[in-house]
Amino acid sequence: QVRLVESGGGLVQAGGSLRLSCATSGIIFSLKAMDWYRQAPGKQRELVAAISSTGSTNYVDSVKGRFTISRDNAKNTVALQMNSLKPEDTAVYYCHTGGRLLDYWGQGTQVTVSS
Repeated sequence: QVRLVESGGGLVQAGGSLRLSCATSGIIFSLKAMDWYRQAPGKQRELVAAISSTGSTNYVDSVKGRFTISRDNAKNTVALQMNSLKPEDTAVYYCHTGGRLLDYWGQGTQVTVSS
């Protein structure tokens, strides 16, 4: 049974910070690439950040220099540190990994950035 559970979302003023966490179970975490996606109202879900099994990272241009994805293989968790937040970062943020045939998603955590 694969399970991804996000936490850490909330309401923050522009310029503030939040740290999202994703706890995983049912996967061989150390072998998996992990991703963070977000979806704002009326918009398509977009890939925000990705980290490979070896720790290499990639980010969408709009968050480069502000967000950092990291993983802790001892705890089977992946985090997204979000700094210098902007109102346009407001979205539901989802943890994701690929399975044998399916994509696995967390339930999402709401991030709201006020101006």
